[in-house]
Amino acid sequence: MTTAPATGSRTGTITNPVLPGFHPDPSILRVGEDYYLATSTFEWSPGVLLHHSRDLVHWRPLGGVLSEDRLLDLTGHRDGAGVWAPCLSHEGGTFYLIFTDVENYAEGFWDTPNYVTSAPSIDGPWSDPAPIHAKGFDPSLFHDEDGRSWVLSSLMDWRPGRHDFAGIVLQELDTESMRLLGEPKVIFEGTSVRVTEAPHLYRENGWYYLMTAEGGTQWDHQVTVARSREITGPYETDPAGPTLSSREHPSLPLQKAGHGSLVSTPGGEWFLAHLTSRPLTERGRCVRGRETALQRVEWVDGWPRVEGAVPRVRVDGPDLEPHPWPEVPDRDDFDSPQLRPEWSTLRRHADEEWVSLTERPGHLRVQGGQSPSGTRKPSLVARRVQHERCSLETVMEFSTDTFQRMAGLTAYYNMRQWHYLRIGFDERDGVFAGVLSSDRGRVREVGDRVDVRGWERFHLRAEIDGAELRFALSPDGREWTPVGGVLDASILSDDYAEERAADGQTATLWGFTGAFLGLWVHDLTGTGSHADFDFATYQGSDD
Repeated sequence: MTTAPATGSRTGTITNPVLPGFHPDPSILRVGEDYYLATSTFEWSPGVLLHHSRDLVHWRPLGGVLSEDRLLDLTGHRDGAGVWAPCLSHEGGTFYLIFTDVENYAEGFWDTPNYVTSAPSIDGPWSDPAPIHAKGFDPSLFHDEDGRSWVLSSLMDWRPGRHDFAGIVLQELDTESMRLLGEPKVIFEGTSVRVTEAPHLYRENGWYYLMTAEGGTQWDHQVTVARSREITGPYETDPAGPTLSSREHPSLPLQKAGHGSLVSTPGGEWFLAHLTSRPLTERGRCVRGRETALQRVEWVDGWPRVEGAVPRVRVDGPDLEPHPWPEVPDRDDFDSPQLRPEWSTLRRHADEEWVSLTERPGHLRVQGGQSPSGTRKPSLVARRVQHERCSLETVMEFSTDTFQRMAGLTAYYNMRQWHYLRIGFDERDGVFAGVLSSDRGRVREVGDRVDVRGWERFHLRAEIDGAELRFALSPDGREWTPVGGVLDASILSDDYAEERAADGQTATLWGFTGAFLGLWVHDLTGTGSHADFDFATYQGSDD
């Protein structure tokens, strides 16, 4: 994915977000001339997406790290659970990835096991994840100059009357045995903003710099930096205030700025990778979810600071040779033996049990899976919504003679928020095309059905324009019939998906993942059926 054109000079312009669409909680790492970004994936597979750059301007997707059951099992995970806030590091020729697999966050309790996996190359092979602890989430791994390594994470407190976020906990890790050493220590309880999480530790000029996120991952989000002469503290916060935040600037195009990590170039330039969102209106809904942006950092009075402490869309890039990557075609003809890295699958890996690119060459064959509320074997292959205006078009071959089998094209957020143009069947209408919509779990049929009996192929199209979604259908790709009218795309957003208990305080469902457009196949009989997709074309624009 190319995010900005080369300028022809040594210093290009970074255009934010550098990773548009659902790419939150960035961990940035430089190894030699290569820069890597690792981002959260929650209930989507493969777990932990990687992107690669040589100039911080142009980025290409490498796919996911946790791509098989031995590395990650998302079976049965609820919406918003799964892989939170990974941290990628490198020491002694080995890559390390530490991450949380959140199993539960209900009723004030947290089940958050953390794991470390390692590999000799960014391409793997990755070792079986070693369990570390489950005290909290957002772990990071810091390798000190003396050869010792340290695990940091949030510390979560479930006790009634206590604040959930009890600070940042530190403990030494033996990277040979992958066992913790000594006793854990809370080294930073945060500022009055609270919700202190996402720790990353750096050592520079004799100081330890602790970078955290605070304020929660919504409008009050911020990056906070504290420093100490000793790794165990005490830590004092930057007297200038937060390093980055959009909180006081609701008109900025980049909102929710926070959850940062630092990287330096060989020439000594520093940049901050951080989470951000682009609402459709001022403080409105963010259909594209939480994205990744980069800001330039200057060291002032011994502190890493972003100019004005606010995020900018355009940032002067580093003094590096431009390194654009080949353009990724809009159209995927499914000619490769594996899915291209822009595709993700829901709660299970894209293995031969249900996904094949070889059974019918030039087609993606998807075996029918569970219902839209199934958490064990759903059959959804989808890609992120990355633009305010975008479309996904596909051609599908599919047959059904029961209402329990259906397939088609979906605009999807989670099990409770989706729109679905599907080919279905019932005893009255036979084979038809129609739209189902789910809003907070209430499923209804929208608009009139279209008689498609006798059609051999189904051309399906979904178009998003800001808060509006439209589906269309064609037998040949030339004459299109609108189906379902104008649907509300804004319900496919982090902001709308969040649900709270009657007290207004306790979150019963978090929204973290942004919207997807995807290929969905259902077989509620459990006896086996499939749909074949000839191609899929994604196009988008923010102009």
